[in-house]
Amino acid sequence: MSVNTVPCTVKPTVTLQIGDAETDSSRPGVYVIDVTLPIGQTVNIQEISFKNYYTAYVSVRLLRRDGEGAARWATCLRNHCLMPSPHTEEGSQDYCSVYRQQMLIEPDNVTSVRLILRQPSSAWLNFSVEDIKIHPCLNEDSEWDIPDWLSDLTQVDQLCDLQGLPDPQTVSSSIQQMWALTEVMQTNQTTASIGRFDVDGCYDINLLSFT
Repeated sequence: MSVNTVPCTVKPTVTLQIGDAETDSSRPGVYVIDVTLPIGQTVNIQEISFKNYYTAYVSVRLLRRDGEGAARWATCLRNHCLMPSPHTEEGSQDYCSVYRQQMLIEPDNVTSVRLILRQPSSAWLNFSVEDIKIHPCLNEDSEWDIPDWLSDLTQVDQLCDLQGLPDPQTVSSSIQQMWALTEVMQTNQTTASIGRFDVDGCYDINLLSFT
């Protein structure tokens, strides 16, 4: 997850419900959350992150400005699954990220983000997403965001004694590759829990093995 975020305003949740909201007692299955940037500002999005709260599916629409300054809505993510089964707890409170590479369109020159949340199951009283953050691209040519501490590495000509030390550019490049690999592994890591190997509340040394 990128550590850089852009300032934005998360507006109150809007309910989408068929019929009269005052007389219809059925629970709404669709909520909409708008996230806006300061007036006059746009962003090229690298990642959208949030914490799930019992939302089964999310769609994302972006309000983008074209070369002439006109703003148009476009769908960049459609019915992305957050809970493998809407009726069970799995994935219901996970931290989630939507990356630029997953989006159907280029998320550039964005002025507003709209999250459309769906939960078809009646097992949950409420659902939403929390802690919404928008992470910008640091530059247009990079596929991955690089943390600030990497970009602030001391320049070679500012070091007093470089004898016996590895080349800073080589070290920086290696660290960036390791960081990118860590991001991929974290994205693809399994959420399955590890079972316990206790018997009657105790652990038997015979059940342990070394590999």
